[in-house]
Amino acid sequence: MSDVINIEWHERFAGNWLDSARDERLPHAVLLSGPAGVGKRAAAAWMVRQKLGIGAPGSMPGYPFDRPEHADLHWLSPPEDKQSIGIEQIRDLVGDLVLTSYEGVGKVAVIEPADLMTTNAANSLLKTLEEPRGDALLILVADRTGRLPATIFSRCQRIDFRLPATEQALDWLDRLKPGTVWADALRVAGGAPIRALDALQQLETSSAMTRDFKAVAAGQASPVEVAAAWAKHDVRFVLEWLAREVQEAARGQFGATNSGASAAIGNSVLQRMDSRNLFCYLDIINRLRGRPGGSFNVQLTLEGLLIDWATGLKDVERT
Repeated sequence: MSDVINIEWHERFAGNWLDSARDERLPHAVLLSGPAGVGKRAAAAWMVRQKLGIGAPGSMPGYPFDRPEHADLHWLSPPEDKQSIGIEQIRDLVGDLVLTSYEGVGKVAVIEPADLMTTNAANSLLKTLEEPRGDALLILVADRTGRLPATIFSRCQRIDFRLPATEQALDWLDRLKPGTVWADALRVAGGAPIRALDALQQLETSSAMTRDFKAVAAGQASPVEVAAAWAKHDVRFVLEWLAREVQEAARGQFGATNSGASAAIGNSVLQRMDSRNLFCYLDIINRLRGRPGGSFNVQLTLEGLLIDWATGLKDVERT
């Protein structure tokens, strides 16, 4: 994986951006949105290089990518000991943007993930987004746009990155690591190729969780013991896994899939549940996914979810 491989599903985006640059129609602020693992940060790095003249003209966003280094670039992420981007970071960024460009090509700022800005941080950025100084370019990268205030949306040109077709994603992954069986990893990653690289390492964990989930539903495993085991994993991975399996099962109940159930949820389990409770359960999981890390007790939360599952979701509407 030492060689950089073009992210082919970014071809249209790259072409449109280069056309706008040639016609001097580039926006001052853009919001890159789409699922995690689709290559938004690689796209942001490519845009930085095009703007600052440190990349090959006309090239494509590629993987793996290195964060660019340049005197006129300010790349902003949460500090290592924080879960969010704070107001002081944004104030420092705004102060940097008003300075004269070191190399005369303008200033560039990347904020990622922008959906982790605190409310005060987002508010302090609004004036700069609306009236950027000089030839500045602000690039916001968001994995979960629902957490961004509407005022941010109204001041940025939004560029949506969609998942590539499964066949294209599998072909791309095979060129990264030939001979690997990628289908299951891509499924675990929700169809996002870059996330599939990590998912390949998580397949064993996913398989164990599938066995646990089935055992809890069948009364063959303790929800408390399973929650203790799951709490050792990354909470985002666990909640995303749960959301994906429950969503697939819910769709299956309405004929949206051929199987009618996910790998972790058999038809016999679904037949014992009211579909309305299944959707309530999914809503609870998705709301947990939207909460910042550290804002809830992971093990107690997982215990609650698994106890609901063990009881057939009978009381989930009151959760």
